[in-house]
Amino acid sequence: DGNGPRITHVTTGKIVDKGICDVSNMGAAMAPAALDTLTAHFKDTGLTPDDYDLILTGDLGITGSEILCDLIKKDGYNIDGIHNDCGKLLYNIDEQDVHCGGSGCGCCASVLCGHILDKVEKGKYKRILVAATGALMNPLTVLQGESIPTISHAVAISC
Repeated sequence: DGNGPRITHVTTGKIVDKGICDVSNMGAAMAPAALDTLTAHFKDTGLTPDDYDLILTGDLGITGSEILCDLIKKDGYNIDGIHNDCGKLLYNIDEQDVHCGGSGCGCCASVLCGHILDKVEKGKYKRILVAATGALMNPLTVLQGESIPTISHAVAISC
């Protein structure tokens, strides 16, 4: 009930492991999971990137965002111009030496709840798709040089 933003679709992701072992390259590790979830969302719902005002990931950072945008084109979707990343939005990349971003769950929650939902409520965005990303690892697996499995879940929000 009410006029506020509401979740209209949920796309549950699956674990994706492309063999990335470098903990300093989390964007590359998580971009394939975001890709898998976004393409599943488009196929399952019949929606396309053009149906959204904003497609937001969190946190692929600069490198992972570029990887995602390149990979999704190979699947026939173009998100250039409507994709942004919570890690890139949370920090001022030009003035802060953060390199790529921060924690996916922290960036996604902070940016979505503190910035983006306000814009949805005010009508700047009518429909957004948020694909949170995460790595399924611990310090021991990293020390052992094992690959980093990742996952992404998406929610579509409309006002």
